[in-house]
Amino acid sequence: EVQLVESGGDLVQPGGSLRLSCAASGFTFSSYAMSWVRQAPGKGLQWVSGIGSSGGSTSYADSVKGRCTIPRDNAKNTLYLQMNSLNPEKTAIYYCAASTVWGTSVSEYNYWGQGTQVTVSS
Repeated sequence: EVQLVESGGDLVQPGGSLRLSCAASGFTFSSYAMSWVRQAPGKGLQWVSGIGSSGGSTSYADSVKGRCTIPRDNAKNTLYLQMNSLNPEKTAIYYCAASTVWGTSVSEYNYWGQGTQVTVSS
């Protein structure tokens, strides 16, 4: 059974940092590109960041560039999202997702996690 389990979501103050994790199982993690996608209250899905299967390629949405990194550990089948300088606009449910093709659209992702809530508020 394929599973993507996110963790690390929390209530954090503006300006704070948070590291999200996504534990993968049931598929060959190192063969898939991985992404983080978020959904803010009342809004649609927004792609945040992606990383190639080997970790050699990364990409970030303009809204997070310079304030996020997306490392992965293929030995541990785990994806991360390190977020710094958080502001209330980053409040959302954050999902990790797997795709066989690097750079494909969100609608084409193969597997999704259940999400983890990030709330940025004072």
